[in-house]
Amino acid sequence: MQIKLLLVTARRVTFEVENFGIWYANEPYEVYLNGTRKSSSNRTVHTVGGLKPETDYELIIRTENQEAAITLCTLGESVTLDVRRFGARGDGICDDTLAIQTAIMACPPKGRVWIPEGEYLIRSLFLKSGLTLELARGATLKGDPDPEKLALLPGMVQGYGGEYNFGTWEGNPLDTYVSLLTGIGVEDVVICGEGTIDGGSTMENWWNGGETRTKFGPGWRPRMVFLNRCKNVTLQGIEVKNSPSWNIHPYFSEDIRLLDLRIESPDNSPNTDGINPESTKRVEIAGVYISVGDDCVAIKSGKYALGQVYQVRTEDIEIRQCYMHRGHGSVTLGSEIAMGVRNLLVRDCIFHDTDRGFRVKTRRGRGRDAVIDNIRLERIQMRGVYTPFVINCYYWCCDPDGRSEYVRSKDPLPIDARTPELGRFVFRNIQATDAHVAAGFIYGLPEAKIQSVDMQSVHISFAEEAKCDYPAMMADVEPCSKRGLFIRNVIDLNLQDVQIKGQLGLPLDVEPE
Repeated sequence: MQIKLLLVTARRVTFEVENFGIWYANEPYEVYLNGTRKSSSNRTVHTVGGLKPETDYELIIRTENQEAAITLCTLGESVTLDVRRFGARGDGICDDTLAIQTAIMACPPKGRVWIPEGEYLIRSLFLKSGLTLELARGATLKGDPDPEKLALLPGMVQGYGGEYNFGTWEGNPLDTYVSLLTGIGVEDVVICGEGTIDGGSTMENWWNGGETRTKFGPGWRPRMVFLNRCKNVTLQGIEVKNSPSWNIHPYFSEDIRLLDLRIESPDNSPNTDGINPESTKRVEIAGVYISVGDDCVAIKSGKYALGQVYQVRTEDIEIRQCYMHRGHGSVTLGSEIAMGVRNLLVRDCIFHDTDRGFRVKTRRGRGRDAVIDNIRLERIQMRGVYTPFVINCYYWCCDPDGRSEYVRSKDPLPIDARTPELGRFVFRNIQATDAHVAAGFIYGLPEAKIQSVDMQSVHISFAEEAKCDYPAMMADVEPCSKRGLFIRNVIDLNLQDVQIKGQLGLPLDVEPE
Protein backbone atom coordinates (compact mmCIF):
# COMPACT_ATOMS: atom_id res chain seq x y z
CA MET A 1 0.00 0.00 0.00
CA GLN A 2 1.46 3.32 -1.12
CA ILE A 3 0.15 6.90 -1.30
CA LYS A 4 0.51 8.91 -4.49
CA LEU A 5 -0.32 12.62 -4.30
CA LEU A 6 -2.44 13.72 -7.25
CA LEU A 7 -3.26 17.32 -6.33
CA VAL A 8 -2.25 19.68 -3.55
CA THR A 9 -3.85 23.14 -3.38
CA ALA A 10 -3.89 25.68 -0.56
CA ARG A 11 -6.93 24.00 0.98
CA ARG A 12 -7.24 20.45 -0.38
CA VAL A 13 -5.27 17.31 -1.14
CA THR A 14 -6.28 14.48 -3.47
CA PHE A 15 -4.36 11.21 -3.29
CA GLU A 16 -4.43 7.72 -4.76
CA VAL A 17 -3.81 4.50 -2.86
CA GLU A 18 -1.68 2.63 -5.38
CA ASN A 19 -1.88 -1.11 -6.04
CA PHE A 20 -4.75 -1.49 -3.60
CA GLY A 21 -7.77 -2.39 -5.70
CA ILE A 22 -9.79 -1.24 -8.71
CA TRP A 23 -11.97 1.78 -7.81
CA TYR A 24 -12.65 0.26 -4.37
CA ALA A 25 -9.77 -0.24 -1.96
CA ASN A 26 -9.16 -3.79 -0.81
CA GLU A 27 -9.79 -2.63 2.76
CA PRO A 28 -11.48 0.50 4.13
CA TYR A 29 -9.02 2.95 5.59
CA GLU A 30 -8.93 6.00 7.85
CA VAL A 31 -7.15 9.25 6.98
CA TYR A 32 -5.10 11.25 9.48
CA LEU A 33 -3.49 14.66 9.04
CA ASN A 34 -0.86 15.60 11.63
CA GLY A 35 -2.29 12.98 13.95
CA THR A 36 -5.94 14.10 13.69
CA ARG A 37 -8.47 11.79 12.07
CA LYS A 38 -10.05 13.58 9.10
CA SER A 39 -12.11 11.00 7.21
CA SER A 40 -12.50 7.39 6.16
CA SER A 41 -12.91 5.89 2.70
CA ASN A 42 -13.15 2.71 0.68
CA ARG A 43 -12.07 4.42 -2.56
CA THR A 44 -8.66 4.22 -4.16
CA VAL A 45 -8.84 7.96 -4.99
CA HIS A 46 -9.83 10.24 -2.10
CA THR A 47 -9.80 13.94 -1.20
CA VAL A 48 -9.39 15.70 2.12
CA GLY A 49 -10.37 19.38 2.47
CA GLY A 50 -10.27 22.02 5.17
CA LEU A 51 -6.48 22.46 5.08
CA LYS A 52 -4.58 25.69 5.74
CA PRO A 53 -2.38 27.44 3.16
CA GLU A 54 1.40 27.08 3.34
CA THR A 55 1.26 24.42 6.03
CA ASP A 56 3.22 21.20 6.41
CA TYR A 57 1.21 18.02 6.89
CA GLU A 58 1.89 14.37 7.46
CA LEU A 59 -0.80 12.34 5.72
CA ILE A 60 -1.34 8.83 7.10
CA ILE A 61 -3.81 6.18 5.96
CA ARG A 62 -4.49 3.15 8.14
CA THR A 63 -6.30 -0.11 7.72
CA GLU A 64 -6.55 -2.86 10.31
CA ASN A 65 -3.38 -4.39 8.93
CA GLN A 66 -1.43 -1.71 7.07
CA GLU A 67 -0.27 1.88 7.26
CA ALA A 68 1.23 4.30 4.75
CA ALA A 69 2.43 7.88 5.19
CA ILE A 70 3.56 10.82 3.10
CA THR A 71 4.45 14.46 3.82
CA LEU A 72 3.20 17.48 1.91
CA CYS A 73 3.05 21.26 2.07
CA THR A 74 -0.04 23.14 0.89
CA LEU A 75 0.28 26.00 -1.56
CA GLY A 76 0.10 29.67 -0.75
CA GLU A 77 -3.06 31.72 -1.18
CA SER A 78 -3.21 35.51 -1.57
CA VAL A 79 -6.89 35.99 -0.64
CA THR A 80 -10.29 34.29 -0.48
CA LEU A 81 -13.16 36.15 -2.13
CA ASP A 82 -16.60 35.08 -0.90
CA VAL A 83 -19.08 35.62 -3.75
CA ARG A 84 -21.72 36.81 -1.28
CA ARG A 85 -19.51 39.86 -0.58
CA PHE A 86 -19.96 40.67 -4.27
CA GLY A 87 -23.75 40.52 -4.15
CA ALA A 88 -24.50 36.86 -4.86
CA ARG A 89 -27.66 35.71 -3.09
CA GLY A 90 -27.54 31.91 -3.43
CA ASP A 91 -31.29 31.77 -2.87
CA GLY A 92 -32.20 29.82 -6.01
CA ILE A 93 -34.28 32.75 -7.25
CA CYS A 94 -32.02 35.68 -8.15
CA ASP A 95 -29.61 35.62 -11.10
CA ASP A 96 -26.14 35.53 -9.51
CA THR A 97 -24.16 35.56 -12.77
CA LEU A 98 -22.91 39.14 -12.52
CA ALA A 99 -21.90 38.88 -8.86
CA ILE A 100 -19.89 35.69 -9.32
CA GLN A 101 -18.31 36.89 -12.57
CA THR A 102 -17.27 40.09 -10.80
CA ALA A 103 -15.57 38.07 -8.04
CA ILE A 104 -13.75 36.00 -10.67
CA MET A 105 -12.49 39.05 -12.54
CA ALA A 106 -11.49 40.84 -9.32
CA CYS A 107 -9.56 37.85 -7.94
CA PRO A 108 -5.81 38.56 -7.77
CA PRO A 109 -3.12 36.01 -8.69
CA LYS A 110 -3.07 32.94 -6.42
CA GLY A 111 -6.48 33.94 -5.05
CA ARG A 112 -9.53 31.77 -4.41
CA VAL A 113 -13.14 32.51 -5.28
CA TRP A 114 -15.26 30.79 -2.64
CA ILE A 115 -18.88 29.77 -3.28
CA PRO A 116 -20.55 28.93 0.05
CA GLU A 117 -23.60 26.74 0.58
CA GLY A 118 -26.65 27.77 -1.47
CA GLU A 119 -28.14 27.52 -4.95
CA TYR A 120 -26.75 30.13 -7.34
CA LEU A 121 -28.68 30.63 -10.56
CA ILE A 122 -26.32 31.52 -13.40
CA ARG A 123 -26.31 31.79 -17.17
CA SER A 124 -22.60 31.40 -17.90
CA LEU A 125 -19.28 32.19 -16.24
CA PHE A 126 -15.91 32.83 -17.89
CA LEU A 127 -12.71 31.66 -16.23
CA LYS A 128 -9.42 33.54 -16.09
CA SER A 129 -5.81 32.47 -15.65
CA GLY A 130 -4.44 31.80 -12.17
CA LEU A 131 -7.89 31.23 -10.66
CA THR A 132 -9.01 28.74 -8.01
CA LEU A 133 -12.80 28.41 -7.96
CA GLU A 134 -14.01 26.34 -4.99
CA LEU A 135 -17.56 25.19 -4.28
CA ALA A 136 -18.44 24.38 -0.68
CA ARG A 137 -20.44 21.31 0.26
CA GLY A 138 -24.08 22.18 -0.41
CA ALA A 139 -23.20 24.84 -3.00
CA THR A 140 -24.78 24.50 -6.45
CA LEU A 141 -24.19 26.51 -9.60
CA LYS A 142 -27.53 26.04 -11.38
CA GLY A 143 -27.70 26.79 -15.10
CA ASP A 144 -30.54 28.74 -16.64
CA PRO A 145 -31.93 26.47 -19.40
CA ASP A 146 -33.46 29.32 -21.45
CA PRO A 147 -31.41 29.71 -24.69
CA GLU A 148 -32.64 33.28 -25.14
CA LYS A 149 -30.70 34.31 -22.03
CA LEU A 150 -27.40 32.90 -23.32
CA ALA A 151 -24.75 34.46 -25.54
CA LEU A 152 -23.31 32.67 -28.55
CA LEU A 153 -19.75 31.55 -29.23
CA PRO A 154 -19.24 32.03 -33.01
CA GLY A 155 -17.82 29.06 -34.83
CA MET A 156 -15.32 31.13 -36.80
CA VAL A 157 -14.37 34.80 -36.68
CA GLN A 158 -12.18 36.30 -39.40
CA GLY A 159 -9.27 38.30 -38.00
CA TYR A 160 -6.36 40.18 -39.53
CA GLY A 161 -4.01 37.32 -38.69
CA GLY A 162 -6.34 34.53 -39.79
CA GLU A 163 -9.46 32.81 -38.52
CA TYR A 164 -10.32 32.32 -34.86
CA ASN A 165 -12.39 29.29 -33.82
CA PHE A 166 -14.58 29.76 -30.74
CA GLY A 167 -17.69 27.56 -30.93
CA THR A 168 -17.83 23.92 -32.00
CA TRP A 169 -20.29 21.08 -32.41
CA GLU A 170 -19.18 17.50 -33.04
CA GLY A 171 -15.93 18.37 -34.77
CA ASN A 172 -17.09 21.34 -36.82
CA PRO A 173 -16.68 25.08 -36.13
CA LEU A 174 -20.29 26.09 -35.49
CA ASP A 175 -22.08 28.77 -33.50
CA THR A 176 -22.74 27.32 -30.05
CA TYR A 177 -24.45 28.64 -26.96
CA VAL A 178 -21.90 29.58 -24.32
CA SER A 179 -21.27 26.89 -21.72
CA LEU A 180 -21.94 27.12 -17.99
CA LEU A 181 -18.19 27.41 -17.29
CA THR A 182 -16.05 28.56 -20.22
CA GLY A 183 -12.31 29.01 -20.46
CA ILE A 184 -10.75 30.48 -23.60
CA GLY A 185 -6.97 30.66 -23.64
CA VAL A 186 -6.63 30.49 -19.86
CA GLU A 187 -3.86 28.78 -17.86
CA ASP A 188 -3.28 27.51 -14.33
CA VAL A 189 -6.92 27.12 -13.25
CA VAL A 190 -8.36 24.86 -10.54
CA ILE A 191 -12.10 24.21 -10.19
CA CYS A 192 -12.61 22.17 -7.04
CA GLY A 193 -14.66 21.49 -3.95
CA GLU A 194 -17.57 19.42 -2.75
CA GLY A 195 -20.37 21.28 -4.52
CA THR A 196 -22.36 20.74 -7.70
CA ILE A 197 -22.60 22.22 -11.17
CA ASP A 198 -26.13 21.53 -12.43
CA GLY A 199 -27.05 22.34 -16.03
CA GLY A 200 -30.77 22.29 -15.24
CA SER A 201 -31.51 20.27 -18.37
CA THR A 202 -34.71 18.23 -18.68
CA MET A 203 -36.80 16.63 -21.40
CA GLU A 204 -38.82 19.85 -21.42
CA ASN A 205 -35.91 22.14 -22.35
CA TRP A 206 -32.45 21.23 -23.73
CA TRP A 207 -33.20 17.53 -24.13
CA ASN A 208 -36.58 18.10 -25.78
CA GLY A 209 -36.79 16.10 -28.99
CA GLY A 210 -33.92 13.78 -28.17
CA GLU A 211 -30.98 13.42 -30.54
CA THR A 212 -32.82 15.21 -33.36
CA ARG A 213 -33.02 18.43 -31.30
CA THR A 214 -29.41 19.55 -31.21
CA LYS A 215 -29.89 23.11 -32.46
CA PHE A 216 -32.04 25.77 -30.81
CA GLY A 217 -32.50 28.76 -33.07
CA PRO A 218 -29.08 30.27 -33.87
CA GLY A 219 -26.94 27.99 -31.71
CA TRP A 220 -26.05 24.41 -30.92
CA ARG A 221 -26.40 23.09 -27.40
CA PRO A 222 -23.81 24.24 -24.84
CA ARG A 223 -21.50 22.15 -22.68
CA MET A 224 -21.17 22.29 -18.92
CA VAL A 225 -17.42 22.97 -18.91
CA PHE A 226 -15.76 24.07 -22.16
CA LEU A 227 -11.99 24.63 -22.27
CA ASN A 228 -10.85 26.11 -25.58
CA ARG A 229 -7.06 26.35 -26.04
CA CYS A 230 -6.36 26.19 -22.32
CA LYS A 231 -3.33 24.90 -20.42
CA ASN A 232 -2.90 23.33 -17.00
CA VAL A 233 -6.54 23.18 -15.91
CA THR A 234 -7.69 20.85 -13.11
CA LEU A 235 -11.21 19.87 -12.09
CA GLN A 236 -11.39 18.10 -8.74
CA GLY A 237 -14.05 16.83 -6.37
CA ILE A 238 -17.19 18.46 -7.75
CA GLU A 239 -20.34 16.85 -9.12
CA VAL A 240 -21.39 17.75 -12.66
CA LYS A 241 -24.92 16.81 -13.72
CA ASN A 242 -27.79 17.44 -16.14
CA SER A 243 -25.68 18.94 -18.91
CA PRO A 244 -27.39 20.27 -22.06
CA SER A 245 -24.92 18.16 -24.11
CA TRP A 246 -21.33 17.07 -23.46
CA ASN A 247 -20.31 17.55 -19.84
CA ILE A 248 -16.57 18.37 -19.88
CA HIS A 249 -15.01 19.29 -23.20
CA PRO A 250 -11.29 20.14 -23.39
CA TYR A 251 -10.70 21.46 -26.93
CA PHE A 252 -7.24 22.13 -28.43
CA SER A 253 -5.94 22.19 -24.86
CA GLU A 254 -2.98 20.76 -22.94
CA ASP A 255 -2.30 19.34 -19.48
CA ILE A 256 -5.86 18.75 -18.31
CA ARG A 257 -6.49 16.86 -15.05
CA LEU A 258 -9.89 15.51 -14.00
CA LEU A 259 -9.73 14.02 -10.51
CA ASP A 260 -12.25 12.52 -8.08
CA LEU A 261 -15.30 13.86 -9.98
CA ARG A 262 -18.87 12.65 -10.30
CA ILE A 263 -20.56 13.17 -13.69
CA GLU A 264 -24.22 12.23 -14.09
CA SER A 265 -27.11 12.62 -16.51
CA PRO A 266 -30.12 10.34 -17.08
CA ASP A 267 -29.38 7.36 -19.30
CA ASN A 268 -31.93 8.61 -21.88
CA SER A 269 -30.52 12.14 -22.13
CA PRO A 270 -29.14 12.80 -25.64
CA ASN A 271 -25.50 13.64 -26.39
CA THR A 272 -24.58 13.96 -22.70
CA ASP A 273 -21.10 12.46 -23.06
CA GLY A 274 -19.13 12.57 -19.82
CA ILE A 275 -15.64 13.70 -20.89
CA ASN A 276 -14.62 14.58 -24.45
CA PRO A 277 -10.93 15.42 -24.93
CA GLU A 278 -10.72 16.77 -28.50
CA SER A 279 -7.42 17.64 -30.18
CA THR A 280 -5.97 17.75 -26.67
CA LYS A 281 -2.63 16.56 -25.28
CA ARG A 282 -1.71 15.15 -21.88
CA VAL A 283 -4.98 14.37 -20.13
CA GLU A 284 -5.20 12.57 -16.78
CA ILE A 285 -8.58 11.18 -15.69
CA ALA A 286 -8.45 9.47 -12.28
CA GLY A 287 -11.08 8.48 -9.73
CA VAL A 288 -14.05 9.71 -11.79
CA TYR A 289 -17.56 8.22 -11.67
CA ILE A 290 -19.53 8.69 -14.92
CA SER A 291 -23.14 7.74 -15.62
CA VAL A 292 -24.60 9.51 -18.66
CA GLY A 293 -26.85 9.18 -21.70
CA ASP A 294 -24.08 8.77 -24.27
CA ASP A 295 -20.40 7.77 -24.22
CA CYS A 296 -18.73 8.04 -20.80
CA VAL A 297 -15.36 9.12 -22.21
CA ALA A 298 -15.23 9.96 -25.92
CA ILE A 299 -11.80 10.86 -27.30
CA LYS A 300 -11.89 12.90 -30.50
CA SER A 301 -9.79 15.04 -32.86
CA GLY A 302 -12.26 16.85 -35.12
CA LYS A 303 -13.76 16.24 -38.51
CA TYR A 304 -11.75 16.32 -41.71
CA ALA A 305 -11.96 20.03 -42.63
CA LEU A 306 -11.01 21.33 -39.18
CA GLY A 307 -8.35 18.67 -38.78
CA GLN A 308 -6.64 19.76 -41.98
CA VAL A 309 -6.60 23.39 -40.83
CA TYR A 310 -5.07 22.88 -37.36
CA GLN A 311 -3.33 19.48 -37.61
CA VAL A 312 -3.62 18.66 -33.89
CA ARG A 313 -4.06 15.05 -32.83
CA THR A 314 -5.18 13.86 -29.40
CA GLU A 315 -2.41 12.04 -27.55
CA ASP A 316 -0.99 10.98 -24.21
CA ILE A 317 -4.20 10.19 -22.32
CA GLU A 318 -4.36 8.13 -19.12
CA ILE A 319 -7.64 6.96 -17.60
CA ARG A 320 -7.46 4.99 -14.35
CA GLN A 321 -9.46 4.09 -11.25
CA CYS A 322 -12.70 5.23 -12.93
CA TYR A 323 -16.23 3.79 -12.80
CA MET A 324 -18.21 3.99 -16.06
CA HIS A 325 -21.86 3.21 -15.39
CA ARG A 326 -24.51 3.02 -18.11
CA GLY A 327 -24.13 5.10 -21.25
CA HIS A 328 -23.26 3.93 -24.74
CA GLY A 329 -19.53 3.28 -24.60
CA SER A 330 -17.30 3.24 -21.53
CA VAL A 331 -14.23 4.51 -23.41
CA THR A 332 -14.78 5.50 -27.03
CA LEU A 333 -12.49 6.77 -29.77
CA GLY A 334 -14.25 8.84 -32.43
CA SER A 335 -16.12 9.22 -34.46
CA GLU A 336 -14.84 12.78 -35.11
CA ILE A 337 -11.21 11.68 -35.31
CA ALA A 338 -9.65 13.28 -38.38
CA MET A 339 -6.24 13.81 -36.71
CA GLY A 340 -6.21 10.52 -34.87
CA VAL A 341 -5.50 9.37 -31.30
CA ARG A 342 -2.15 8.09 -30.03
CA ASN A 343 -0.86 6.84 -26.70
CA LEU A 344 -3.97 5.97 -24.69
CA LEU A 345 -3.73 3.95 -21.48
CA VAL A 346 -6.90 2.80 -19.69
CA ARG A 347 -6.23 0.79 -16.55
CA ASP A 348 -7.80 -0.28 -13.27
CA CYS A 349 -11.35 0.71 -14.22
CA ILE A 350 -14.87 -0.71 -13.91
CA PHE A 351 -17.24 -0.69 -16.91
CA HIS A 352 -20.79 -1.40 -15.72
CA ASP A 353 -23.95 -1.82 -17.86
CA THR A 354 -22.67 0.22 -20.81
CA ASP A 355 -23.65 -0.73 -24.37
CA ARG A 356 -20.00 -1.21 -25.32
CA GLY A 357 -16.87 -1.41 -23.22
CA PHE A 358 -13.97 -0.20 -25.36
CA ARG A 359 -15.21 1.24 -28.64
CA VAL A 360 -13.61 2.65 -31.81
CA LYS A 361 -15.82 4.53 -34.26
CA THR A 362 -14.18 5.44 -37.57
CA ARG A 363 -14.78 5.02 -41.30
CA ARG A 364 -13.56 5.86 -44.78
CA GLY A 365 -13.56 9.60 -45.23
CA ARG A 366 -12.00 10.44 -41.86
CA GLY A 367 -8.69 10.82 -43.71
CA ARG A 368 -5.11 9.56 -43.77
CA ASP A 369 -4.27 11.56 -40.63
CA ALA A 370 -6.94 9.67 -38.65
CA VAL A 371 -4.33 7.32 -37.20
CA ILE A 372 -5.26 5.41 -34.05
CA ASP A 373 -2.20 3.80 -32.48
CA ASN A 374 -0.67 2.56 -29.22
CA ILE A 375 -3.93 1.88 -27.40
CA ARG A 376 -3.74 -0.20 -24.19
CA LEU A 377 -6.38 -1.47 -21.76
CA GLU A 378 -5.16 -3.26 -18.63
CA ARG A 379 -6.86 -4.62 -15.52
CA ILE A 380 -10.45 -3.80 -16.47
CA GLN A 381 -13.56 -5.26 -14.87
CA MET A 382 -16.68 -5.26 -17.05
CA ARG A 383 -20.11 -6.10 -15.69
CA GLY A 384 -23.22 -6.40 -17.83
CA VAL A 385 -21.58 -4.71 -20.83
CA TYR A 386 -23.47 -5.60 -24.01
CA THR A 387 -20.34 -5.97 -26.19
CA PRO A 388 -16.99 -5.62 -24.37
CA PHE A 389 -14.80 -4.83 -27.42
CA VAL A 390 -15.83 -2.96 -30.59
CA ILE A 391 -13.44 -1.68 -33.26
CA ASN A 392 -15.66 -0.52 -36.09
CA CYS A 393 -14.19 0.89 -39.29
CA TYR A 394 -17.65 1.16 -40.86
CA TYR A 395 -19.38 3.45 -38.36
CA TRP A 396 -22.41 4.83 -40.18
CA CYS A 397 -23.94 7.29 -37.69
CA CYS A 398 -23.62 11.10 -38.00
CA ASP A 399 -23.43 12.94 -41.37
CA PRO A 400 -25.00 11.89 -44.69
CA ASP A 401 -21.92 10.02 -45.98
CA GLY A 402 -22.20 7.42 -43.23
CA ARG A 403 -24.70 5.32 -45.16
CA SER A 404 -23.03 5.73 -48.55
CA GLU A 405 -21.78 2.78 -50.57
CA TYR A 406 -18.25 4.16 -50.20
CA VAL A 407 -18.43 3.77 -46.42
CA ARG A 408 -20.32 0.49 -46.29
CA SER A 409 -18.53 -1.52 -49.00
CA LYS A 410 -16.68 -4.59 -47.71
CA ASP A 411 -14.59 -4.78 -50.88
CA PRO A 412 -11.04 -3.36 -50.85
CA LEU A 413 -11.07 0.17 -52.22
CA PRO A 414 -8.10 2.29 -53.34
CA ILE A 415 -6.08 3.82 -50.49
CA ASP A 416 -6.11 7.60 -50.78
CA ALA A 417 -6.28 10.78 -48.68
CA ARG A 418 -9.63 9.68 -47.22
CA THR A 419 -8.44 6.33 -45.81
CA PRO A 420 -7.95 6.11 -42.02
CA GLU A 421 -5.30 3.93 -40.36
CA LEU A 422 -5.54 1.73 -37.26
CA GLY A 423 -2.35 0.57 -35.55
CA ARG A 424 -1.68 -1.34 -32.32
CA PHE A 425 -4.27 -2.39 -29.72
CA VAL A 426 -3.38 -4.25 -26.52
CA PHE A 427 -5.96 -5.74 -24.12
CA ARG A 428 -4.61 -7.49 -21.01
CA ASN A 429 -6.03 -8.85 -17.75
CA ILE A 430 -9.67 -8.07 -18.51
CA GLN A 431 -12.68 -9.79 -16.91
CA ALA A 432 -16.10 -9.31 -18.53
CA THR A 433 -19.07 -11.01 -16.86
CA ASP A 434 -22.76 -11.01 -17.86
CA ALA A 435 -22.12 -9.82 -21.42
CA HIS A 436 -25.15 -9.83 -23.70
CA VAL A 437 -24.60 -9.30 -27.42
CA ALA A 438 -21.09 -10.36 -28.44
CA ALA A 439 -17.73 -10.97 -26.80
CA GLY A 440 -16.19 -8.58 -29.31
CA PHE A 441 -16.74 -7.17 -32.78
CA ILE A 442 -13.57 -6.06 -34.59
CA TYR A 443 -13.87 -5.14 -38.26
CA GLY A 444 -11.00 -3.42 -40.07
CA LEU A 445 -10.95 -2.14 -43.64
CA PRO A 446 -9.81 -4.69 -46.23
CA GLU A 447 -7.55 -2.12 -47.95
CA ALA A 448 -6.09 -0.74 -44.68
CA LYS A 449 -6.22 -3.53 -42.14
CA ILE A 450 -5.74 -3.08 -38.40
CA GLN A 451 -2.04 -3.52 -37.73
CA SER A 452 -2.30 -5.62 -34.55
CA VAL A 453 -4.67 -6.77 -31.83
CA ASP A 454 -3.04 -8.39 -28.79
CA MET A 455 -5.36 -10.01 -26.22
CA GLN A 456 -3.89 -11.70 -23.16
CA SER A 457 -5.75 -13.00 -20.10
CA VAL A 458 -9.13 -11.84 -21.40
CA HIS A 459 -12.05 -13.78 -19.87
CA ILE A 460 -15.64 -13.16 -21.06
CA SER A 461 -18.86 -14.85 -19.94
CA PHE A 462 -22.47 -14.19 -20.94
CA ALA A 463 -25.58 -13.49 -18.88
CA GLU A 464 -28.05 -16.34 -18.75
CA GLU A 465 -30.89 -14.11 -19.97
CA ALA A 466 -28.79 -12.18 -22.47
CA LYS A 467 -30.40 -9.37 -24.43
CA CYS A 468 -30.34 -9.11 -28.21
CA ASP A 469 -28.95 -5.99 -29.90
CA TYR A 470 -26.55 -4.73 -32.58
CA PRO A 471 -22.89 -5.41 -31.75
CA ALA A 472 -21.79 -2.37 -33.78
CA MET A 473 -23.38 0.54 -35.64
CA MET A 474 -22.59 -0.42 -39.21
CA ALA A 475 -24.54 -1.42 -42.28
CA ASP A 476 -25.38 -5.07 -42.94
CA VAL A 477 -24.98 -6.16 -39.32
CA GLU A 478 -27.91 -7.93 -37.69
CA PRO A 479 -28.90 -7.98 -34.01
CA CYS A 480 -27.54 -10.94 -32.10
CA SER A 481 -27.10 -12.42 -28.65
CA LYS A 482 -24.28 -14.42 -27.04
CA ARG A 483 -22.10 -14.15 -30.12
CA GLY A 484 -18.42 -15.00 -29.71
CA LEU A 485 -15.41 -12.92 -30.73
CA PHE A 486 -15.85 -11.73 -34.33
CA ILE A 487 -12.67 -10.45 -36.06
CA ARG A 488 -12.03 -9.32 -39.64
CA ASN A 489 -9.10 -7.61 -41.38
CA VAL A 490 -6.41 -7.70 -38.69
CA ILE A 491 -2.81 -8.30 -39.82
CA ASP A 492 -1.27 -9.48 -36.53
CA LEU A 493 -3.70 -11.17 -34.14
CA ASN A 494 -2.30 -12.54 -30.87
CA LEU A 495 -4.71 -14.35 -28.51
CA GLN A 496 -3.30 -15.82 -25.29
CA ASP A 497 -5.49 -17.11 -22.48
CA VAL A 498 -8.66 -15.76 -24.11
CA GLN A 499 -11.67 -17.55 -22.61
CA ILE A 500 -15.28 -17.15 -23.73
CA LYS A 501 -18.06 -18.96 -21.88
CA GLY A 502 -21.78 -19.28 -22.48
CA GLN A 503 -21.75 -18.22 -26.14
CA LEU A 504 -24.06 -19.57 -28.82
CA GLY A 505 -22.01 -20.97 -31.68
CA LEU A 506 -18.27 -20.57 -32.15
CA PRO A 507 -16.33 -18.73 -29.45
CA LEU A 508 -14.04 -17.27 -32.14
CA ASP A 509 -14.98 -16.23 -35.70
CA VAL A 510 -11.87 -15.08 -37.59
CA GLU A 511 -11.24 -15.06 -41.33
CA PRO A 512 -7.68 -16.22 -42.08
CA GLU A 513 -5.37 -13.61 -43.56
